[in-house]
Amino acid sequence: MRNKEFAWITYFFVILFIALMGYLVYFTIVRADTFVNSPYNQRQDAFAQKVVRGQIADRNGNVLARTDVAEDGTETRVYPYGPVFAHVVGYSDTELGKTGLESVENFELLTSNAFFVEKIQNEFNGNKNQGDTVVTTLDAELQQAAYDALGDNKGAVVVMEADTGKILSMVSKPDYDPNNIYADWETLNTDEENSPLLNRATSGSYAPGSVFKIVTALAYMRQDSNYPSYTYDCTGSISMGNTTIPCFNNTVHGFEDLRSSFANSCNSSFANIGLSMDIDGYRGTTEGLLFNSSLPSVLDYTKSSFALNEESDTAEIMMTAMGQGKTTVSPYHMALITQAVANGGTLMEPYLVEQVTNYTGTEVRRNVPKSYRRLMTSEEAAQLKEYMTAVVNEGTGYELSGRSYTVAGKTGTAEYSLVDGEKTHSWFVGFTNVDNPELVISVITEGSDGSAGGRAVNIAGTILDSYYN
Repeated sequence: MRNKEFAWITYFFVILFIALMGYLVYFTIVRADTFVNSPYNQRQDAFAQKVVRGQIADRNGNVLARTDVAEDGTETRVYPYGPVFAHVVGYSDTELGKTGLESVENFELLTSNAFFVEKIQNEFNGNKNQGDTVVTTLDAELQQAAYDALGDNKGAVVVMEADTGKILSMVSKPDYDPNNIYADWETLNTDEENSPLLNRATSGSYAPGSVFKIVTALAYMRQDSNYPSYTYDCTGSISMGNTTIPCFNNTVHGFEDLRSSFANSCNSSFANIGLSMDIDGYRGTTEGLLFNSSLPSVLDYTKSSFALNEESDTAEIMMTAMGQGKTTVSPYHMALITQAVANGGTLMEPYLVEQVTNYTGTEVRRNVPKSYRRLMTSEEAAQLKEYMTAVVNEGTGYELSGRSYTVAGKTGTAEYSLVDGEKTHSWFVGFTNVDNPELVISVITEGSDGSAGGRAVNIAGTILDSYYN
C-alpha cells in the first residue's frame, strides 16, 4: 500500500515536471516575442541605455521615424512625414509610451546587430550602438496620396496587395503630429468629438451599409444552390409589417436577378433575400468571415459584430441583410474580406514589416507572404468577383470604370443618425486589375454630405489614379 502511494506521488511530480517543461518550450517559442515586445516590459528600458533607437522606413527606404542625437547626447524621436503615418507608425515617448509599429517593433528597434567589432569598440568607449532598422511594407508615395485624397474628411483608408497581404497604406483622420505628441497630449486626449488618437482603420466600428451585401450574397449563394435563378421586382421599397425599407433615393429598379441586385445595390432585394435565409446559416457565414472573432493583426483593433439570431425580428433581419441594424465592422476587416475575394477565397496573413536590417542595411530577418485561412471556395470568390465587376461596369461604382486599370468593388452608404437629419457614412471596397488582382482598397468617410469630395468611391479613384498614373 505504501509503495502504491509513493508511485502516485512520483507520477504526479513527473506529470508536473513534463507540464512545466512543455510550458517553458511554449513560452520560449510561441509567447516570448509577445512578452519581450510588451510596452510593460521594463527590461526594454535597459536596452535604451545602450542602444540608440533604430529607424522605421517604408519599403523604398524613405525614413518614417528616426532618432536624432544632439552633441550633449540628448535623443529626439523625429517623424519626417508628420501626421501622415501617425496611426500606423505611431509614436514613442518616454512619458506617454508607444503606439503603432513603434510599440510592436520596440524590441527590434532597441536591438543592435551592428558588426560585433564596432559594438565592442562602442562598449569600450562608453558609446551607444545604433539600433536596427525596421523596413515596413508601407509605400510613402501611396500613403501621401491616400492622406491627401481623404482631405478634411473623417475616415480611413487601407490599401493592401491582393496576393501577399502586404499593407501598403493605412491612413486615419482626424490625425495628430507625433513630433508634438507630448506638448499636444492633453488636447488630443480630451477631444471626444474628433478622437484624433483613434486609428479608425483598425479600431473604427461602423455600420457597413451596402458593402455588407458581399457577405449577404455569399450567405445566400451557400443556402440556395439555385441562386442564379433568383428574381425580384423592385418597386423602390419593401414593406413587412410596420417596417419599410426604401432603396437609395427611392429608386425603382424593376425586375432584377442577384447580379443586378448587387450591382444596383438594391436594398429592397437584399432585405427580401435576408428574409428567405436560415439565420443560423447566415451567422455561420459571417463568423467564417471573422465576424465576432479575432482578426489577424499586429496592431490593436476592434472586433466586428454580427448580432442576428433566431430571436431577431423581421425588421432586424431586413436591416442586417442590407448592412444596417446592429452589424458593425472596421475598414481593415472589410479590406481582409475583399482581399480574400480577390485572391480566390484565401485570406493572406496581413503584415506591415518587410524586413529588419542592421543600420548599414544588412538583413537580420525577413517576413514572407503566407496563407492565413480559406474564407470561401474559389468558385464563390469568382462569383463575387463577377458581381463586384458589375458594380463598376454598370452599377453604383460606375465612376471607376474606363480608367487605365480595371476595378471590381462595392459601394456603400450607411445611415448612423436620424435625430437631426439623415447622416451617413460613405464606403467603398474593391480591388484593381480584376483578371490578375493587384491592389485591395477599403475607404470610409464619416458623415458624407454626398459631394464628390466626401464620397468614398471618388476618394478611392483618386488614390488609385495616383498609383497607376
